[in-house]
Amino acid sequence: MTSDDRARAGFAELVRAETAGLTRFAYLLTGDRHHAEDLVQVAFARVAVRWERLDDPGAYLRRVLYTQAANWWRWRRARPPERLGAALPERAAAPDDVDLRLALRAALDRLTVRQRAVLVLRYYEDRSEAETAELLGCRIGTVKSQTRHALGRLRALAPELADLAGRKPQEMHR
Repeated sequence: MTSDDRARAGFAELVRAETAGLTRFAYLLTGDRHHAEDLVQVAFARVAVRWERLDDPGAYLRRVLYTQAANWWRWRRARPPERLGAALPERAAAPDDVDLRLALRAALDRLTVRQRAVLVLRYYEDRSEAETAELLGCRIGTVKSQTRHALGRLRALAPELADLAGRKPQEMHR
C-alpha cells in the first residue's frame, strides 16, 4: 500500500468517524441543519488539503467549523435575510434603536475578532464562560480576560453607546 493510499484510507476513516459528531457541533453553532452540513463539508475539504501536515485533524476540523460559523454569522449580521410579514408594521423603529444598533455595530468593528466573538457568544447568544471557551478553543480565563478587555475597549472607543442606551458610562460596567 502506497503512502497516498494510506493517507486516503486514513482520511476516509476520519470522515466516517467524525461526520455525525461534527454535524451536531456545527448545528449547535449555526442552528440550521443544512448550513451545518455545508460547514462540515467545508471543514473536511480544508482538512483534505492539509491532511498529511496535521497532527490533530479532529481539533483542526472543529476550529474550521468555528471560524466558518463565525464568518457566516458576520455575513448574516451584515445582511439579515428578508422576511415578508402578513401585515405592515405599525411604525418604523424608533430612531434611538437604529442609532444604538449602528453605534454598536461600529464599536464591535473596532474590536479584535476574538474580542468580538467572546462578546457575541457571551452576551448575544447568552453562553456561559465554559461554553464560550469550548467553542473558541481556549481556557475560561482567556474568555474572562478577553471579555474584560473587550468591554473596556468598547467603553474607551465608543462612549456614545452608554448615552444611546440611556445609561451613563460609569453605569455601564456595573
